[in-house]
Formats: sequence, C-alpha cells, structure tokens
Amino acid sequence: MKQHAIITGAGTGVGRHTAIALAKAGWALTLNGRTLSTLEETQKSCQAHGTRCHIVAGSIAQRGFAAQLIQEAIQTHGAVGVLCNAAGTNTPRRMLEELSEEDYHRLIDTNLHGSYDAIQAILPSMREARSGTIINIISDSAIWGMPLAGAAYTVSKFGLRGLTQTINAEENKHGIRACGILPGEIDTPILKQR
Repeated sequence: MKQHAIITGAGTGVGRHTAIALAKAGWALTLNGRTLSTLEETQKSCQAHGTRCHIVAGSIAQRGFAAQLIQEAIQTHGAVGVLCNAAGTNTPRRMLEELSEEDYHRLIDTNLHGSYDAIQAILPSMREARSGTIINIISDSAIWGMPLAGAAYTVSKFGLRGLTQTINAEENKHGIRACGILPGEIDTPILKQR
C-alpha cells in the first residue's frame, strides 16, 4: 500500500510544492485549500507523476471542517501516514497600531486553530496505527517577534511551535512524532500581501 499524506494549504506556496514532492515519491494525497481552482492546478501537477490525488476545498479555519477533511481523506485513500499543516495567512495591516480584532482572530483561526483541529482529528487514527508524522509549517517568526511578520502572525506561529513540541512530549508513546519547519521568508502569496 502506498503512503498517504494530507496537506492543508496545498493550493499555493509551500503546501503546493510539498504535494508535488510527495507525488514524485509516489504518495497518495489528500489536498486541502480554500480555492478550488488552485487546488485543481496542484492536483493536475501531482497526477502528472502518476499519484492518486483527492482534493477537498474548504477553510481549515472553519470549526468542524478539519474533522470532515480527515474523515473524507481516510475514506478515500485509507490510513494517513503524514499530516502536513501548511495552511496559513497574514494581513497587510500587521502592526499592532493598525491590526483589527477581526484580522487578529482570522489569522489565529487559520494559522493555529486550523492546525490544532486537524491534529486533533487525525490523532485517534494515528494512535490506533501506532504511527504517524505531523509536519507543521511554522516560520522563523516563532523564534522572535518581527515587525514585518506582524503581531497576529507571530502569535499564531509561536503557538504552533509550542503545539508541535507538546505533540512530541505527549504522543511519542503512541509512535507519533511532530516536526516544525521554521523557514525564513519564502516567495509565496502571503509575502505579496505586504
């Protein structure tokens, strides 16, 4: 049986490139993102490498969506070996003096709560399998606060880094590990929002 990975934020940026890399390695994929057209582009690129690729459009920030995503992924391709949380967003009005409460909550809901919800939804099946890897695409903003990243983005990434460390502390007894990737700036649509 081929390995199966779920990737959130797979329509663009790091999520898209992660999906293509796993497709080249022969993984079955379940791809998630908000925009159907960009997901379909990623799906086409992945299928060009002969992989099975299922897409589920929707916002990981929406309560209850992550559980539906995980359930559909398992029904489509079976057990999940990897969950990659690459979904993320930012806002052009990032500085504390201009950051709206609405934008703050939207960023936290997408960048932190969405990943948390997906992790909580996948953990029971990974525990049962006694195996699994959770990859959280974080940011070097989780090391120190930076004005260019903004307050809400930085808070969300610090939280995701802490969640990653907690998963390792709590879930290693079940054969589950978590990895946090903390890149610097990458030329993605988020960067263009500045």
